[in-house]
Amino acid sequence: MKNDVLTADRPRYRGVLLDVDGTLVDSNHAHVDAWVQAFSENGYDVPREKVGKLIGMGGDNLLPVALGLDKESAEGKKLSERHTELFKEKLPSLRAFPGVRQLLERIRDDGLDLVVATSANRDELDPLLEIAGVKDLLDEATSADDAESSKPDPDIVHASLDRLGCPPEETVMLGDTPYDVEAAGKAGVRVIAFRCGGLFTDEELKGALAIYDGPADLLARYEESPLAPAAVEHFRT
Repeated sequence: MKNDVLTADRPRYRGVLLDVDGTLVDSNHAHVDAWVQAFSENGYDVPREKVGKLIGMGGDNLLPVALGLDKESAEGKKLSERHTELFKEKLPSLRAFPGVRQLLERIRDDGLDLVVATSANRDELDPLLEIAGVKDLLDEATSADDAESSKPDPDIVHASLDRLGCPPEETVMLGDTPYDVEAAGKAGVRVIAFRCGGLFTDEELKGALAIYDGPADLLARYEESPLAPAAVEHFRT
């Protein structure tokens, strides 16, 4: 995707919503492993490639697509709980992406507020934020526990906007999956997408305001990005 210079007709952003898995922390493949193992242990053979393309959804949306199961069914609850158990076992091996804290510090220094908007549940979110090393930089955090439906439904984005107190047009989201782009778009929020999650192509991230390799890449090109305080760029796909 090309980031095209046009005009300075966009509003100055006041707030940034943050996805976590695959955006701040290199954890997408751990989620894939956990789901594949949870499925296999319970007699379901779901190809790893199929699971990978569903990461970014919460379990309430992933299970119906992967297996045709309702998350609230007995079987769905068992699989979700096992996924969470397996994922938590992998937490000690996970790392933040390079430049995460420095990027969020830069954003805060420019006067923008930061709110987490993730499909992870609260039990997963807290340790992930510890790994990312950014908990002290956040104004608020919303998780799957704060929304009726997870991404790609917009519930989490709406909840995050309420916490942020900014209108959608003055808010941008950092994410790494098509479900971030879709959920934010339904709420009227544009997305700056990262490739570092490692599961989706630029074509699959179509609709993002701009695409960068990851936090360090956005930080290195910050002055030419949609976040720049005195930006004269207007980005489009």
